[in-house]
Amino acid sequence: MKQIADLKLIEKQNFARSVLLRLRCRQPLPDIQPGQFVQVRVDGSPSTYLRRPISIHDVGFQQNEITLLVQQVGEGTRHLAAANVGDLINMVLPLGNGFTLPEAGEKVLLVGGGIGIAPLFYFAKVLNDKHIRPTLLLGGKTEADLLRLSDYQQLGETFVTTEDGSLGEKGFVTMHSIWQKQNFDKIYVCGPKPMMKAVAKLADEKGIWCEVSLENLMACGLGACLCCVEDTIDGNVCVCKEGPVFNTRRLKW
Repeated sequence: MKQIADLKLIEKQNFARSVLLRLRCRQPLPDIQPGQFVQVRVDGSPSTYLRRPISIHDVGFQQNEITLLVQQVGEGTRHLAAANVGDLINMVLPLGNGFTLPEAGEKVLLVGGGIGIAPLFYFAKVLNDKHIRPTLLLGGKTEADLLRLSDYQQLGETFVTTEDGSLGEKGFVTMHSIWQKQNFDKIYVCGPKPMMKAVAKLADEKGIWCEVSLENLMACGLGACLCCVEDTIDGNVCVCKEGPVFNTRRLKW
């Protein structure tokens, strides 16, 4: 069930180009699935008319808290990142359809690139709660792009690539040696579209079931404005309503 609520910012952690916001809701949170997102109202920014879609990084149901990991890419997200502890932030939550949970005993790989690692944290926590220990493959341009790495490492065996070789193996996630050393039953991916397409192609070549979380530009978050349309085997669909998570065999990539 969706709800519109004012959440109080109770903790803020700044990174080089991103910020982590932990927010508390006065009422109990609705059920939230890994891979869903929120639409955040950006107050006080004259040029930001529409809510901004942000993936849900973590959830604490007992404390009625959600955590967002926000990359500063435009005025809206920069203004959001400038919020102060104690501020109220209005949002619609949760929106979209999340990841399909794997079956018990399946070997799972979570692949994240850049800020695309954000929704994989909550997903990995949910998998751990279901006694499924995922493997994580995280990529970034530099070591600075791999945020909260030690926290991810607590949730599963974690492998890293950086384009400059500053941490882990040098190159892209599709170039990591793990692809030759391990086999997986399911792969879940979030990050830049070229990266997701490359991982989807690799998964298809290996005959591995794969889901991706698309990051198309969204305005309404409800499937009304038609700005986040993606071409699929079923025709054009709104990512915010039908996704953001899709099985790659459904996408016309």
